[in-house]
Amino acid sequence: MYTARYLGAEGFGILSFSIAFTSIFGVFGDLGLSPLTVREVARSKLLSDKYLGNIAIIKIVLAITTIGLISITINFLGYSHEIVKVVYLIAFYVILTTFSNMFYAIFQAYEKMEYQSIGQIISSALLLFGVFWAIHYGYNVIGFAGIYLIAGMITLVYNLLIYYWKFSLSKLTIDWHFWKPTIKAALPFFFSAIVDIIAFKIDIVMLSMMKGDVVVGWYSAAYRLIEVLIFIPATIASVVYPVLSNFYISEQQSLKLIYEKLFKYLVISGIPIAVGTTILAHKIILLIYKSDFSNSVIALQILIWTIPIIFLNYVFGTILASINQQVLALKINFLSMVLNVTINMLLIPRYSFIGASIATVITCLMAVILFFSFLSRNITRISIQKYIYKPVLASIVMGLFIFFLIDINLLLLIILSIIVYFVALLFLKTSLIEDLSLLETLSK
Repeated sequence: MYTARYLGAEGFGILSFSIAFTSIFGVFGDLGLSPLTVREVARSKLLSDKYLGNIAIIKIVLAITTIGLISITINFLGYSHEIVKVVYLIAFYVILTTFSNMFYAIFQAYEKMEYQSIGQIISSALLLFGVFWAIHYGYNVIGFAGIYLIAGMITLVYNLLIYYWKFSLSKLTIDWHFWKPTIKAALPFFFSAIVDIIAFKIDIVMLSMMKGDVVVGWYSAAYRLIEVLIFIPATIASVVYPVLSNFYISEQQSLKLIYEKLFKYLVISGIPIAVGTTILAHKIILLIYKSDFSNSVIALQILIWTIPIIFLNYVFGTILASINQQVLALKINFLSMVLNVTINMLLIPRYSFIGASIATVITCLMAVILFFSFLSRNITRISIQKYIYKPVLASIVMGLFIFFLIDINLLLLIILSIIVYFVALLFLKTSLIEDLSLLETLSK
C-alpha cells in the first residue's frame, strides 16, 4: 500500500514487473526440490540431513545459473538502465528466498510450522520497516528493490540459525550418487512450477512490453490484493501436505475425508470474498491506493473471482503431489500456461489490463475443472451442489446487505457483512464446529 502510494503507478509498475520477471526465472533456483523434500522427509524423518546437505550444494549451482539467465534475458529485451538495476536486486532476493524455502521444506516435513511462520513474519516486518525507511529518506524504486534484498538476507540467516538450533547442522551428509535420482524425481515438480508461474506471472511481463509501466502499476495494484488473500489456501496447503503424504501410504480413507472437508471450507471462504469485494472494489482501491489507482477498480472486480477458484486449486495441486501425481499436475499447469499466454496475446493489445484480468480468470477456471475431474474419478466424488449452494445463498444475502449499507464506514461494513454471512450459513443449517473438530482429530 505505502509502496504504491509513494512510487505511483509507474514506479510501482517497475517494481511489480521486476518481481514477476525474476519469479519466472526463480523457479530454476529450486528445480522442484523443495516440494520433493517435504514429501519424502515427511515419510522418513531420517532423510532430513541428507536432503538438506545435498540440496544446498545443488542450489548454489542453480543460483549461479539463474542469475546468468536473468542477466542475459533482461539485457536482451532492451529495458532501461533503471529497470535492469531493479531486476538485478530483486533477482538476488528471489535466489535467497529459494534457499529459505529449502529450510521451510524441512520445517513443513516435521510439521513445525511455527518456525516457518516466524520466518515469514520476520520477512514481512523487515519489508514494512524498510518501506517506511525508504519513504522517510526519499528512496527511488532502486532503493525499494534493495530493501527486498536485505530482508531476504536476514530471513535466510534466521532460518539457518533455527535449523542449527533445532535440527543440528553437524549431521549433514553429501552423497553424489543421491543427486541424479533426486533431481529426476524433482523434475515433475519443477516443470509444474515453471509452467504455473508463467501462467500466472506472464501477464505482467506482457503488459510491461505492450502497454508500459503505468498500466502494469494499475493491474498490479489489484493483483497484489489477490496475492494477499492467497495466504489462506497457501497456509492450509503447506500444513496438510505432509499429513496427506503420510495418509496416502497409511490411511487413504482419512485422506478422502480431509479432501472433502477442505473442499467445503475453501468454498465457504472463497465465494463471499469474491461477492463482497466485487461490490466494494471502488471503496477498497480508494482506501488503499488513493485516486491515482482508480483504474485498478475494474481489474480488482474481475480478478477477485479467481479467489474461490485458486483456493481450490491450491489444495487440489497439493493432493496430487501427496499421492505421487505431480506429473498430472504438470500437464494441467502446462495447458493453463498455453491458454493464458494465448488469451493474453489476443486480449491485451485491445483491452489492456482488463484483457489480462479476464485471461487470468479463464485460466484458473480451466485448471480447477481439470483438477476436480481427476480427483472425482480417483479419490472421491464430491457433490458440487451439496457444498456450493449454501455458500452461494449466504453470499447473496450478504451482498444485498452490503449493497443497501454501502455508504457506512468500510471496516464496520466488512465486519457486519462477515457476521451476516455466517448467520445466514447457520440459518441454512451448515455444519461448522463439528467438521473443524474432526479435522483437528485427523491431523493428530
